[in-house]
Formats: sequence, C-alpha cells, structure tokens
Amino acid sequence: MGERAVVHTIGYEDATPAGLVAVLKDAGIATLVDVRALANSRKPGFAKRALSEAVEAAGIAYVHERALGTPAAGRAAVRAGRPAEMRRIFGAHLAGDEPQHALARLAARARDERVCLLCLEADPAHCHRTLVAEAIGLPITHLHPAGH
Repeated sequence: MGERAVVHTIGYEDATPAGLVAVLKDAGIATLVDVRALANSRKPGFAKRALSEAVEAAGIAYVHERALGTPAAGRAAVRAGRPAEMRRIFGAHLAGDEPQHALARLAARARDERVCLLCLEADPAHCHRTLVAEAIGLPITHLHPAGH
C-alpha cells in the first residue's frame, strides 16, 4: 500500500457476523486485527474462534493483539460512564513494553496491507480502538457495519 496506507476500525456492537464480514470485504480488508484484551463476546459469532473462522472463510486473515486491549480497570471505567478515565488508563497501558511491541507490529502490517482494528463499541469516539489507530500515525477510516 505504501503512501496510501490507512488504518481502518470497526465495532461489532450493532453488527451480525455476516454483516461485519461483508463490510470488511467491501473495504478490501486483508487482515482483521482484534484489539480486545479478552476476545470473547456475549454476541453469537463474535468470540475469537467463531469470528476468526468467519473472516478467514471469507479470505481475510485474523490476528488477535491482546496487548492492545483495554485493561480491566479501563473496561470498568467505560461501563461506569467515565471515558476520560478509560483514556488515561489505556494511555498508561499503551506506554508499556508489550503494547509498544504490538503497536510496532501493527504499524508495520498497516503499511503493507489493509488492516481493520476490531472492538465492540459501535461509536469509534468511545472506543480504545481509535486510540490504537491514532498511535499508529496513519490516516484513519472508521467502518460501520450497521445495515449489513
């Protein structure tokens, strides 16, 4: 991709697995990067195994970068309606060695192929995936699976 590298993000909160895959395919995504600390979900089809099988069946690679997920305290802050606290907690987490290595891997991948960061939250303004995308330093495009 070179000079046209972009980081895509998507939240599956309002999606079906088939709808999510359709949006990824329409956008030409090569790799879905799951940035949840815990790749499980109460929504059918979005736990790690089911999701990875669905996207891989569609010709899209799946990578789970657990180190880029929100720590438990950050997830609790979100549930309590304290997004600024989540951003502070996640910022401190992202500065750690393991997240920095994962971020470097992700940035290199994003420069070579079309990647999309996945998390639950439908609104990218309220999700840590936007903070991860911003840390990569490439333009960001937010994909929206609603209606698929």
